[in-house]
Amino acid sequence: MHADLSRLTFRPAQHYSGVLAQQGRVQLDADANEQAAITRHQARTLTADLIGQHGGPYGAVGFRIEFRPGGNKPDDLAVHGGRYYVDGILCDADRPAPGTPAEHEPTARAKAPAAPEGPEAGADGEPDPLAGTIWTYWDQPDAYRDAENPADRLPAQSPYLVYLKVWERTVTAAEDPAIREVALGAALPDTAARIKTVWQVLPLTGTDLGAPENPTPDQLRTAFRAWADKQRAPAAAAAFRTERPERTDEDPCVIPPDSRYRGPENQLYRVEIHTGGTAGTAGTATFKWSRENGSVVFPVTALDGTWVELATLGQDDKLDLNAGDRVELADSAYTSRGEPAGLLRVEEVDLPGRRVRLDAEPGRGTGRLPGLHPFLRRWDHRAPGGGRSTAEQHGDGALKLTEGAWTDLEDGVQIWFEPGGRYRPGDYWTVPARTVTGTVEWPATPDARPLLQNPAGIEVHYAPLAWVVGGKAAQTDLRYVFRPLAGPVEPAPQQ
Repeated sequence: MHADLSRLTFRPAQHYSGVLAQQGRVQLDADANEQAAITRHQARTLTADLIGQHGGPYGAVGFRIEFRPGGNKPDDLAVHGGRYYVDGILCDADRPAPGTPAEHEPTARAKAPAAPEGPEAGADGEPDPLAGTIWTYWDQPDAYRDAENPADRLPAQSPYLVYLKVWERTVTAAEDPAIREVALGAALPDTAARIKTVWQVLPLTGTDLGAPENPTPDQLRTAFRAWADKQRAPAAAAAFRTERPERTDEDPCVIPPDSRYRGPENQLYRVEIHTGGTAGTAGTATFKWSRENGSVVFPVTALDGTWVELATLGQDDKLDLNAGDRVELADSAYTSRGEPAGLLRVEEVDLPGRRVRLDAEPGRGTGRLPGLHPFLRRWDHRAPGGGRSTAEQHGDGALKLTEGAWTDLEDGVQIWFEPGGRYRPGDYWTVPARTVTGTVEWPATPDARPLLQNPAGIEVHYAPLAWVVGGKAAQTDLRYVFRPLAGPVEPAPQQ
């Protein structure tokens, strides 16, 4: 979660069922967020226990897949509306109505939108009450497929499996301006962030699935479950610690002399994988880090070559941009697709014009569509010699990942990557650093040895939807349907 948080305190192993506010106490964001996490965990666990790994309600089951050959255009899929649950997470495929604009002439009547073509029957043979609320593979809200990109197209050869990918990400006012309360004033920062459920309908070739020839639905579900478990299995681990340097010139009146974390403020450090892969000489894995949990963002209003015009340059010296800072240009499409973009360096800051000049022109595919709400996200590592991380700089602007050794971030904070890891873009770890204790809050053994932990996210969930052989008649529906537990009361027998 790229949000301005003090720390994340939800620990399922503690089995807390709620958070109690006490009178006269300081209110912390961590307490409120932990209560929300407890409630979300309980609701989803109960839902998954009752429904199973995935399923939809009878009469409103969503994500019915309908193959639509493209002819001279790329093939397409219709994604019918309704609800579906994956590991207890509600996925809603209903498509909002476009609305009717107000007319200047009182007698004018807006025509109702025409319902998309397609069959009206649901998978269970009942009429589909949600017909007309259809997404397609190309315009589904959070996948951002590009028909000009061959990698985004549906497989040219069938059969292939269509599945649902579900995960969550944080949305702030930089991406959704409606979150901001304008009554607070334009100069004030946003308040609370939001957690967004992202669902994406994607294809998986039969070869990648490893399905047998002429598979049955149960065989397809079994093969997909094995594939999904492999995708979800954590394949990397890391640990944090703080080390007091052999010598320091820090002012003892400001920083306790026995302090190992030497930062001037409490921070929530975030280490995030930028480019996936493996480590080592031939490895491609890189990482980036932020002392503000990656929450320092600047909405972009215009791009002109290497100059980027911003809505704001920050609220203070701690949350602004300076020459030498590393930034990435992102937007809603980039964030939802989870693809790494090159990290750029700020070369010049124009305060009166609210502009920054970058060391290279941003890629053509990101940041130029205002409807996708582009923004710059600041990361806090700098080039060698910048007084911060000692990790080696990589060509993409991130830091080369080294396993089996402690890597310095800054102010005594260090990270260790377990050897033999397989890293995925977006995987991240967070750790609070506190000035009072002079250390980081990280699990450790009784003799203070840091414990390895899997990434805190991104946690992805999967469910199979359909097996497509190339035509509507040959499709196999792989969804599950459940009926309500309650029913009408039967009349009591006559005595």
